[in-house]
Amino acid sequence: MIMDDIFTHVREGNAFQVRMWLDNTENDLNQGDDHRFSLLHWAARSGKINIVDMLIARGARVNATNMGDDTALHLAASQGHRDVVVMLLHNKANINSINEHGNTPLHYASFWMHDQIAEDLVNNGAIVAIGNKFNETALDKCRPQLAQMLADRALQMGQDLKPLPFEDRSWLGFKTRSRDATLSRNPTVDIKQVKMNALVACTPSADLYSGMWQGNNIVAKVLKMRHISIRNGRDFKEEYLKLRIFNHAHILPVLGATCDPPQLIIIRQYMQFGSLFNVLHGESDIVVDANQALRFMLDIARGMDFIHTLDPAVTSLQLNSKHVMIDEDLTARINMSDYKFSFHDQGKEFSPAWIAPEAMQKRESDLNKHAADMWSYAILLWELETREIPFADMAPLEIGMKVALEGLRISIPPGVSAHMSRLMKICMNEDPTKRPRFDMIIPIIEKIKAAG
Repeated sequence: MIMDDIFTHVREGNAFQVRMWLDNTENDLNQGDDHRFSLLHWAARSGKINIVDMLIARGARVNATNMGDDTALHLAASQGHRDVVVMLLHNKANINSINEHGNTPLHYASFWMHDQIAEDLVNNGAIVAIGNKFNETALDKCRPQLAQMLADRALQMGQDLKPLPFEDRSWLGFKTRSRDATLSRNPTVDIKQVKMNALVACTPSADLYSGMWQGNNIVAKVLKMRHISIRNGRDFKEEYLKLRIFNHAHILPVLGATCDPPQLIIIRQYMQFGSLFNVLHGESDIVVDANQALRFMLDIARGMDFIHTLDPAVTSLQLNSKHVMIDEDLTARINMSDYKFSFHDQGKEFSPAWIAPEAMQKRESDLNKHAADMWSYAILLWELETREIPFADMAPLEIGMKVALEGLRISIPPGVSAHMSRLMKICMNEDPTKRPRFDMIIPIIEKIKAAG
């Protein structure tokens, strides 16, 4: 199905066809049309609430902008689709986002006399004094009666009604262009079109470079190999295609790859905050409070639950905080470019602290990989609760030997809540068959989050 077809199905509200299209992991739901309207833009503009819900659940970028810098919230507010507006706000739409004319969603709701939407926006934090390029505020764009009501409500909420001129808009600081809108649908990358800049990380298995490709900030991962055979190249091409998973909010896909020796390179989106490991233990400005930690836990569980449903399965992916990336909206995404290729670094484990003991003792073909992933997830829970690195005072080889052969285990400190402590222990059951599935623990974490 070509892209034009899916935009038509979204505009017409053909939910069944949209769902079928989304089920194909190769389809990028954040890709835009010729004017950078995403599927979510069109669903919001058309008032197709069921499709808006479906797209957001699958990972649509809520704050992506079209060529006029409109977000989905701009379009829903201008067209009077209150249910869509409420859903977008619930999913962290930028309520004061400004487009190329300097207009906010509140400007449009006010101008088109969608009184209830305008009131909803102000109640949720829309600033009434923002001026557009013509120095008109939302209060200038609506009927006098509505203007008075919105002004009164804004004052009740502590807003200053002094107009904020358009040139002073820089303090908002959260406009984001859709980085995915121009990505090529060709999985094979011409490396000559990739501008590789600085070396940003050097791991035992690969070198990572920042760069640009088709106008997007990317990271190019160059696998470290002494010799690349024709067979290696063929296996690489077969395997990386499984990693182009664009249809889930908590999966960071491989965008493409160059398969020709002497280098094997995979391309992914650049993530400004880096890995979860960096956020928790490195130099990061992100404050991970208890609520944010629970959100990360949920994101990772949902991503892993989706990976476990894939056919063919993606098994050679080690779950740990170094392989979870943090997006600009603080969404955690499983990094598919950290997949371990069948021909690469076999028998080597660089982060054994997160690996289940049976995974270090058995061949992959004899392993219950889903249960092993759950053990790794328990270590992540511990890491998010304690903000510590597991077995930080030991070398990787020592950790692996002691976990696999001597019963070395993490200890849960007294400060961890009883609910979370119990969940960690369940996920780390020594009997792999007694560990839960991800779809079983997602509602548990949701309840813990709701109770907090």
